[in-house]
Amino acid sequence: MATTSTRSLGTRRVFPSRIHSSCDFVQTLMKMQRAAQLITSTLDLDSLLQRVVNDIADSIGCVEVSVWLRDPEAGDMVLHGVRGCSIKKPGSRLQIGREGLIGHVAATGRMRYAPDVDLDPYYLPCEIGTRSEVSLPLKVNREIIGVLSVSHKELNAFSGDQLQLMRALAGHISVAIENARMFQNERLKREQMQDEAQEARAVQQSLFLKPVPLIPGFAFETAWHPAGSVAGDWYDFMDLGDDRYGIVLADVSGKGMPAALLMSATRAILRSLARLYPSPGQTLLHLNRTISEDLPMGKFVTMIYAVLDARAREITFASAGHLRPLLINGESSFLEVDTGLPLGLGASSYPDHTVALKPGTRLLFYTDGITEAMNRTQEEYGPTRLLEHFGDPGACVGGLIEDVRRFGDGSGQIDDATAVLIRSR
Repeated sequence: MATTSTRSLGTRRVFPSRIHSSCDFVQTLMKMQRAAQLITSTLDLDSLLQRVVNDIADSIGCVEVSVWLRDPEAGDMVLHGVRGCSIKKPGSRLQIGREGLIGHVAATGRMRYAPDVDLDPYYLPCEIGTRSEVSLPLKVNREIIGVLSVSHKELNAFSGDQLQLMRALAGHISVAIENARMFQNERLKREQMQDEAQEARAVQQSLFLKPVPLIPGFAFETAWHPAGSVAGDWYDFMDLGDDRYGIVLADVSGKGMPAALLMSATRAILRSLARLYPSPGQTLLHLNRTISEDLPMGKFVTMIYAVLDARAREITFASAGHLRPLLINGESSFLEVDTGLPLGLGASSYPDHTVALKPGTRLLFYTDGITEAMNRTQEEYGPTRLLEHFGDPGACVGGLIEDVRRFGDGSGQIDDATAVLIRSR
């Protein structure tokens, strides 16, 4: 604690107290108060600590100001912010309880004031001209997170009022450091999540954003527009041999990473079953039995799975609770089909439906991110606009997505939007 006298080697030495006028004290108080306000408004840790040392030095005219933070892993103190020191640089370390006033304060958790550093047994010589020094613990929830050290070129430079002010300032600094650390940790977590999301998106794209198959007499158009970094929607093409091709479009309930994970699992199981069963209905039946055991409660997958027979120029499909396909053949109409339950909701059968694909016929599979897209007045794009869009003989999937975006008028995409258009030529 601050004293006006110190005993060293049996010799008593008395220091004069530094006298401040009330005006000087008020000015110092105001400067320190402004410094505290600025400190607590900063969330970047490096900027915060540099501001701390600069503001304190400017307020009371010190030889050196430094902020040391505890390294919980190494168990020592690390210099983070410093002004006026020509010897130690950021990153320098001191052992707790062994080196200097800073190490002593870090060990005891109590302020240490040396009115004459030459007489203090804990003082570690640093800057030439340093005559007095005070080190204050920085605490959060009674845990010592660091030490604030302030040195001066005069003996007994700090009055009792100034020491009290610095105690209060140390409390502000402690809170500010903790806030900055929490902000920094949250920012790091967000950056890690963003990186992981981008990697997941890249994996998804590599899985199914591949060139569409080249099948004589047919052409395909696709669109995949996730609402976020990853999607629960997907489409896929599978060569089943003998000029037969599996085509799937599906929508996993939910959004984001959970939906993407379920999508990947469902896709892998479907691919393993597709060659085992001749009809789409049988394939969905066995797929449903398999994934029902593993899907979390309340999660499900809607799906259309189709098999295109290029030789016969026909397509057979079954639906697991998915939206009705749109057939465009001179005029546009939604196919009335019997659908089974979405995958994962319980036992169900999945009737097959066959459509002849004469030249000029188009068949559209799509997800509800298209028909349920909303504009600023909460009006849905809806099936009627979908019909109207494909009333144009030149309509395509890319134009459909643009039409949906124009309809939204900047309201933002809230669900994944995916479509597959099969053209018979």
